[in-house]
Amino acid sequence: MKKARILLGAALATTLSFGFVSCSSSDDDNSGNNNQVTDENVVADDASALSLVNGVYSHWQPLSSSFSFIIELNSNKLISFEGEESEAGPVNSRFEQDPTTWYQVKIFNHLFLGIAQDNEAITTIENSLKAGKVSQAGYNAAVGKAKFLRALAYLKLTQLWGEVPVFTEKGGSTTDRKSIDEVFAQIVSDLTDAESLLKNYDGDPRVPSKQAAEALLARAYLVWGDNPLSAAEVEAIANGQADPQFTKTDSRLEKAVEYANKVIASGLLKLDPDYTKLYGRDYESNKRGTNEHLFTIAHDGDKVDAQGNHQTHCSWTFPFQNGEYGNGYTQNHTEVADDNLYDDWKAEQPNDKRLAETYFVEIKNPEDGKTYHYYSPVYTPINGKGVDQSYENSENLEITKNSVDRIEIRYAEVLLIKAEALVQLGRNSEAAEPFNQLRRRAGIAEVSAPTFAEIKREWDYEFTYEQFSVLNSYRWKDLISSVKLVKNYKHFADDWKTSLGNTYTADQEAYFTKVHNHLRAKYNNIRGKHYRQPIPTGLSGEDLGIAQNPGY
Repeated sequence: MKKARILLGAALATTLSFGFVSCSSSDDDNSGNNNQVTDENVVADDASALSLVNGVYSHWQPLSSSFSFIIELNSNKLISFEGEESEAGPVNSRFEQDPTTWYQVKIFNHLFLGIAQDNEAITTIENSLKAGKVSQAGYNAAVGKAKFLRALAYLKLTQLWGEVPVFTEKGGSTTDRKSIDEVFAQIVSDLTDAESLLKNYDGDPRVPSKQAAEALLARAYLVWGDNPLSAAEVEAIANGQADPQFTKTDSRLEKAVEYANKVIASGLLKLDPDYTKLYGRDYESNKRGTNEHLFTIAHDGDKVDAQGNHQTHCSWTFPFQNGEYGNGYTQNHTEVADDNLYDDWKAEQPNDKRLAETYFVEIKNPEDGKTYHYYSPVYTPINGKGVDQSYENSENLEITKNSVDRIEIRYAEVLLIKAEALVQLGRNSEAAEPFNQLRRRAGIAEVSAPTFAEIKREWDYEFTYEQFSVLNSYRWKDLISSVKLVKNYKHFADDWKTSLGNTYTADQEAYFTKVHNHLRAKYNNIRGKHYRQPIPTGLSGEDLGIAQNPGY
């Protein structure tokens, strides 16, 4: 372990103090406070053991909005006009990321820094348990949380980067990449331990629970069951524009069903009867007591936590200055890729209650009484899930406060994981019951035996903009074909302006020219190499010593 600490110090720990630029000038990263555990730290009691592990959240909080700048921008669903076109948001939007692109650098490094802190905390707490300073219950709560967070970090890392180094409190290298199966074996080991150590869900989603560990096990086995591509398989398709063949491993999919069933059988979770009450500060942390939020990352705002959740700011930066009433013309940091995402859903399921919460096409401003439209030729629809939907005033305070918790797991995902795994196993009729629970709440027609295509579409209906898009495309091996759907969007064709009626003002034309350019770039730039993200530099620009992914 000493060697691993030294390597980490050389490759990662120096990055704790760094400058930060993100989706706004107010998106400041205060995680320069060095929360790394040292050998001099002493855990004297149960409370200090838990506090030690809670310090790991300083590496998760800065990522809450950043995940969208990879997971959603690397898809057909989102584009970014974050500052200049050379900024990290637009670069990801156009599939032009490289090892220095900020969001890749930020996420990769913070996840590994969190893992290092988990490792040190586990060692320290184990020693304190042996010394009689920590009770067994205190050990269970703290180490269970540390292993839960470590598993979640490794799951994010392997989904986005493939083979990654695996190092724990027992040792390992911070530079040598392990096989996909070895990474997942570590994830399963940690989550199985967390399941046995953590208490049952008690209504507080900020605290990892036994059921949250089981839900992550269900997610992990579904991802693993869909046979993530190896480096060699990515190498074979890196420079082409053809998707690989979809394959699966049934034994892992059976495990996904098993763990989803454990969560369901606990009886502790349920769907909120009102889908509109899932997003926003008044609904976070299970304030409604409906028990759908299973695990969330707590945020108390920029001035309090390591970094506020800027998802709202990035999606809803200038709510009532879209040029419609002569108030100037502004561009949000993330934008819905085009009207078609709203139009196609409305044509398919016009009565789906989720549509209006996912895409805002018009909003009344109570300050001036006017209804503002977000639809061409004025604008593209707004990502509703990036907006605090509980606000009632014309000013959305979360644009500056950034204190809405990020939902990592909700019960709806457990139901859809079960349904999808069953469909992949050929047990479509069994999948109807969990699948239809989502459809009943949404107010759309139930089915007797969902197809794989219906399962995939249901992920869009239920979870669009909740940081699943590119991860699902990786699983289903349809990244390239799904991104190329942009060729059907309104503003993709070179003659979009004349074909849509020449009704654009100069400002609007400039905006939709950007939309057009980003859609074309997605279509032209997508390659097989994008089934992986580039291994980035350290937070200070240093080489981390990890072999690069194919094509970068």
